[in-house]
Amino acid sequence: MMVFAAPAHAQDAPPPAEAVDAAPAEAPEQDIVVTGFRASLASALNQKRTETAAIDSIVAEDIGKFPDSNLAESMQRVPGIALQRGDGGEGRNISVRGLGPGFSRVRINGMEGTAQTGSSDIYGAGNNGRSFDFNVFPTEIFSALAVRKTPSADVEEGSLGATVDLTAPKPLDQKEDFVLTATARGVYNELSKKVDPRASLLVSKKFGDGTFGILGSFAYQKRRLREVGYSSVDLLSANTNGGFCSPVGFASQNPGDNAGKGTDALNCSTGNPRTSNAAAYQTILDLRRDDLPNVEGSGAFLPRIPRYLNSEQNQERIGGSLSLQFQPDDDTDISLDMLYSRFEVTRRDNYIAGISFARSASNNGQPMTSVRDIEFDENGSLLSGLFDGVDVRSEGLIDNFVSTFKQANLNFKHNFTDTFTVTAMFGLNRSIWDGKKRLQTFIDAIDTDNFSIDFNGNSTPVLGFGVDVNDPTSFNYAPGRADGTVLGGFSFQGKPSKNTTDGLTGEVNFDWEFTDGFKLKFGGQYRESDFRSTFLRAYNADTVVRALPAGTTLADITTNITGVDKLWGNGAPSSWVAIDPEKWEETFDFDSVRYCGVECGGGDTNVRESVTSAYVMSTFDLQDRLSFGVRGDIGVRYVHTEQFSSGIIPVAPPAGTTSPTNLVGQYASVNRSYDNWLPSANLVIEPLDNLLLRFSAAKVLSRPELGLLAPTSGVNPVTRVGNVNNPMLEPIKADTFDAAVEWYFRPGALLSAAFFYKDVKTLVQSVTSQVPFSELGLPNALLENSNTAPTELFTVSRPVNSPGGTLKGIEINAQVPFDFAGGILSNFGALGNFTYIKSDFEYCLVSTGGACTVTVENDLLGLSRYTASGTLYYEDDRFSIRSTVNYRDKFLRGIPASPGSDVQGNASTIYVDASASYSINDNIKLIVEATNLTDEQNRLYIDSQRQDTLFETRIGRTFTFGVNVRM
Repeated sequence: MMVFAAPAHAQDAPPPAEAVDAAPAEAPEQDIVVTGFRASLASALNQKRTETAAIDSIVAEDIGKFPDSNLAESMQRVPGIALQRGDGGEGRNISVRGLGPGFSRVRINGMEGTAQTGSSDIYGAGNNGRSFDFNVFPTEIFSALAVRKTPSADVEEGSLGATVDLTAPKPLDQKEDFVLTATARGVYNELSKKVDPRASLLVSKKFGDGTFGILGSFAYQKRRLREVGYSSVDLLSANTNGGFCSPVGFASQNPGDNAGKGTDALNCSTGNPRTSNAAAYQTILDLRRDDLPNVEGSGAFLPRIPRYLNSEQNQERIGGSLSLQFQPDDDTDISLDMLYSRFEVTRRDNYIAGISFARSASNNGQPMTSVRDIEFDENGSLLSGLFDGVDVRSEGLIDNFVSTFKQANLNFKHNFTDTFTVTAMFGLNRSIWDGKKRLQTFIDAIDTDNFSIDFNGNSTPVLGFGVDVNDPTSFNYAPGRADGTVLGGFSFQGKPSKNTTDGLTGEVNFDWEFTDGFKLKFGGQYRESDFRSTFLRAYNADTVVRALPAGTTLADITTNITGVDKLWGNGAPSSWVAIDPEKWEETFDFDSVRYCGVECGGGDTNVRESVTSAYVMSTFDLQDRLSFGVRGDIGVRYVHTEQFSSGIIPVAPPAGTTSPTNLVGQYASVNRSYDNWLPSANLVIEPLDNLLLRFSAAKVLSRPELGLLAPTSGVNPVTRVGNVNNPMLEPIKADTFDAAVEWYFRPGALLSAAFFYKDVKTLVQSVTSQVPFSELGLPNALLENSNTAPTELFTVSRPVNSPGGTLKGIEINAQVPFDFAGGILSNFGALGNFTYIKSDFEYCLVSTGGACTVTVENDLLGLSRYTASGTLYYEDDRFSIRSTVNYRDKFLRGIPASPGSDVQGNASTIYVDASASYSINDNIKLIVEATNLTDEQNRLYIDSQRQDTLFETRIGRTFTFGVNVRM
């Protein structure tokens, strides 16, 4: 392929993807052969240079060949962007300059879109808002992405972090009249030990002397993932659930005598003798937190549900695009762009756990557990312990969801004169997250002895269960006992449910160059986002645990989870028994389960936003008037937002009426509106050739997650947590300032540094309070079949607008091809970036009666103070290879955490990836890729001082082998 490099003025349109960076003005025009990764870097750099705003881009190496296997993973190379990974270690969404996924907007072919997937609870479960999950889409259907970090008035509002543009290829942008490219890959993961298929096809054809074109793309991928590790769910102080069972003869007996539970001076519960060691028991009592100096055991922290985990996923990802483009003359461009993606996941999680530490006396939990030996560190974190009377659970969770996205948008551009241009766009899209099933099943072994936890100086412990967990006869599945003992069971976990977001956008823009170097841009836009969440509950009769049918044993409905010991180690059992969900469904005739809606507390929630905006902006380029380059824009955008929220709140039925679960729905709705004026300005000064100084200032806003705005509430009686939403949340506003220096010292090369500052006026924080269920105003019918009393404390969260804070940071970026070195070194190149961010935000730690009584200052959630990325590559006419290292510093996931713990965080990570390709000839290319070469593990922790492990898993290395054919 041959491309041409020529000088470009600052306001010239950026060159196509195959172009190289502009040469210095005095350099003669020359022919250069540049292809592949080096060409994509040069093209992206050229786009960055010619833009007035701060924009970083990644473009395809070739048509149908995006540089990375995941869109979110591609963006790790962009300065200031940190990747957030989900299940299986796959890149899910991004943080930009310390601001999490909810603060950034994503546009697909110029239209704002949403994309939602599910995940395990530890990674936030299902996305129900604006945060964009990039793993919905295959990369092959896009040709470029751009990250806009500073705003301008002609770009719609909604972002504090960045506006990310994903662009699918168009037919008339291709150099050849006909293009056909196909890629087939096999993907192997060392944990799943499976080879999975991945394939893509793109066809483009021009007609009528290049005035009309059609381009279609299709991509398919099937993955089987496996993840193994350890989880504690939470860390609780020993007093939270009522302490442990006291030794025989201890001065203060715990629990007190209870004939119904078999508790007396010698027994913790029926058939469960008191075996606590007095010294070990006293060790727990003596540990007390500074904020609770009079509460025994408040400073002794133990895992809530210590457990090994095995997670296996089957994924299927399908995507495609279709573009029809018509250019009857040089002044007119009309295109219809359509895009579709479908991502289906079936995830099977299995755990083997000790659950007594998560239960109170009502469920015969921690107060019925004896402590024979125990040791803590100086911060109160458990080092090791030996317990009797522990309930052991084998739990399984099957989660099946489908995420679909479809969009069509019509684009029009016409130059009425050399100085006046009109562009218009109308588009519709729909994003659906369909949670088809989320079924939890479990079997329990009651009052097992010799249950052990031993960290032995490691971040995760060795667990001993005191019972043969591979023997079905060790466990129970039956209705619970009258004394509160649970003997296995199941839960629908709120499924089936569905989130649907419909988007509509219509806009028109005018561009008038009223004199040389000066343009007036103005226009208007209307867009609507309609979010609906549908939630169905099962009839009460179908949620009761039933005894196994006559002649059926646990061995008939169980399977074995194997191999975790080899993949994870750390004392994991070689095998444990678990319910087989298909056999369980057949045994209990699950297919006949009846579902109901409002009458059972279900129903739709709806949040509809209508945004009307208009802008006016002036751009200027004074290069012809001054001895140096000066260009920029200044403008203002007016935004009017209408918001309608509605939902069903479960309430007790009127006197004398009944329903299947004694619940009916009370409909609630809220209407509100607000207005915003958002000025912005960008300035670029080029005092010397190839040296750019950038400045930007603006007022910006983003809006709360859609799911938080629905006026609904609910509780989980098993975990004793609840939530109350808030439809009156205010938008999140900020004043921003950016400054940067960029030196394009060679074609395709850049050294730059940027400073950014954001004064965020308010945030949305979930404030948590400990509230008895009886004070929530919800019916006791919600507690049915949970063995949870109305007097039990529930951890209830409510989103509120909290005080904001400031965020500031620096980005350093380098891109250097070694073509100046000569010889083989000229085929090498490197790029790297480093970002440092400091923030100071106020959070509410304790709320009483809805008012915050204790606050703390800390970093913004999701913000890593340090991030860095580096890539070294080699590329010649046939062979290309590169390796990328990405580092992300620790970051906070939640403030506050559970009582006694100030934060929930994510430890730092380093991921190393590599890829290589070899062109056999002009038409055939072989591809090899590898991700997570160092077998990095992700660890979540709780409390900034103790940093006790919440979750740590291994995902293993992944290798890809493929071939690309181009005609």
